[in-house]
Amino acid sequence: MNQFLRQLGLVPTWQFGDVYGLEAEVLSLVPRPVCAVLLLFPITEKYETFRQEEEARIKSQGQEISSDVYFMKQTIGNACGTIGLIHAVANNQRCLEFEPNSPLKAFLLQSAKMSPEEKAAFLEKDESIRVTHESSAQEGQTEAPSLDEKVDLHFIAFVNVEGHLYELDGRKPFPIVHGKTTEDTFLEDSAEVCKKFMARDPQELRFTVVALSKV
Repeated sequence: MNQFLRQLGLVPTWQFGDVYGLEAEVLSLVPRPVCAVLLLFPITEKYETFRQEEEARIKSQGQEISSDVYFMKQTIGNACGTIGLIHAVANNQRCLEFEPNSPLKAFLLQSAKMSPEEKAAFLEKDESIRVTHESSAQEGQTEAPSLDEKVDLHFIAFVNVEGHLYELDGRKPFPIVHGKTTEDTFLEDSAEVCKKFMARDPQELRFTVVALSKV
């Protein structure tokens, strides 16, 4: 992830690091501040049932989403990691630094006013991000799947926008608001939501959490 973002022109003053547990004492070891959290989790029948119920509930009850949230849909097969990274960076541009000719910064500026669906289509045509995705995947510690291979693991991002904790998942039609948060409690608040994902599938062990922290 850090390699991918560096290649796209993000200055490495913030970097992703593993979160080895969601208990308070383990979270206390994560460098602060944290501006984004990514969760990798398995897409199971239990999760899909919950996702459909959640979508129906929110469509019925409504939710208030800040116009400052950058959210895009996922239309490319195995690009959830890339979209998770874009969500993490796009919603923290106030504190992140970019190289002068950063392809990622250019993408964010050009897509800022687009709808979630238009952003997805724009990403499909962005050669610099696609090529970087493929080269970073090949250099990763494990072999990455091709963009059209079927996998059941999925990345989502958590960010703090205007004091609210947002879950950003390109498979969902809209961001999910998980209540209020602060810069100081953001990691702990995100961890609480991650625990709910794990509790829904207690037999599953395939969960990974990483945090974007200031170096």
